[in-house]
Amino acid sequence: MPWLRMLVAATAAMALAGPTAVATAAPPDQDGVRAGVHTAGRVKDAGDVFQYSWPGVYFEGRFRGTGVGVVLDDPAADYDVQIDGATVATLVTPGRTTHWVDGLRDGVHTVRLVKRNDTPWSTSSFGGFVAAPGGAVLGRPAARSRQIEFVGDSLTAGYGNLSTSRDCTGEQVARTTNADVSYGALTARRLRADYQINAYSGLGMVRNYNGGTPEVNYRSFYDRALLNVPGDVWRNPGTWRPRLVVVHLGTNDFSTPVNPGEPWTDESLAAAYRSAYSGFLQKLRTRYGPGTTLLAVGAGPFAGHVEQVVEERTTAGDRRVRYWRLDDTGLDHTGCHWHYSARDNRLLADRLTAFITDLPIRW
Repeated sequence: MPWLRMLVAATAAMALAGPTAVATAAPPDQDGVRAGVHTAGRVKDAGDVFQYSWPGVYFEGRFRGTGVGVVLDDPAADYDVQIDGATVATLVTPGRTTHWVDGLRDGVHTVRLVKRNDTPWSTSSFGGFVAAPGGAVLGRPAARSRQIEFVGDSLTAGYGNLSTSRDCTGEQVARTTNADVSYGALTARRLRADYQINAYSGLGMVRNYNGGTPEVNYRSFYDRALLNVPGDVWRNPGTWRPRLVVVHLGTNDFSTPVNPGEPWTDESLAAAYRSAYSGFLQKLRTRYGPGTTLLAVGAGPFAGHVEQVVEERTTAGDRRVRYWRLDDTGLDHTGCHWHYSARDNRLLADRLTAFITDLPIRW
């Protein structure tokens, strides 16, 4: 089992562009940024840009013409640019730029920008899509009727899932992490749902990996849009009303033995975890109402604790909380530091999609 080998993410900066695209600095036309962009992620409207921190945040648009520019200011994160459903460029720590994709067939196209990795120490900024000369950015695509929120750690963020080796440097982790092919993103797309991946590598429900940074845990950051801004709170614009929230937290709480000097025994850690988990589910219930299904994921050494919490809440009358025992049969854990590989994420998406399909969710 890989539980003792899980590590937190680290990133470094470099730049890479796909073969069919060019990157140049250009002053963007900010008119109509919001009108031309659909996003379901936790973004902060800063006027002429959207700011954000969580992994997997995506922006979708439509344009007419032979090219499109993607306006970014981000020194830390990596992105994929997709045109008509195909990835045409990977941008690694692009900095402040307008990245142009040119030479397309003249006509109407879709464009999608997705943040690949988790960079909680940095704020990312997106300034919208701009059309090449002679073209136009069209009205934003319609939001999907289904919405799913994924809550988790590095396993949910897609940590090192494209790596060909379990041994990775911090830079290799950054370059091979892709939340867009994580089990959550794959599951949501199979269910034709908009989604959020609110995942933070290395953090647990009450205890972080190897007991690190004990003054905070995942719950310290859940309410934020900008993770590196203390006290920040994401303001739901009223459009985010998920009918399903999937919680996969516990690996970091229990993957390493309690160290000397930590304020835990095995028993007190388990009790604190169950109490915090129940409280977190109640927070979600209060936030999203009685019609939202809360799906608690159990795996490895914390599976029994999650199952107990769900049983207690069900007994107390919460009829829309469910337990899913993550089946790790056949997983190879060949991502960085024994995390899920791309293949593992596909297998888990298959299993999770099948489970969700059988739930009585009122989409």
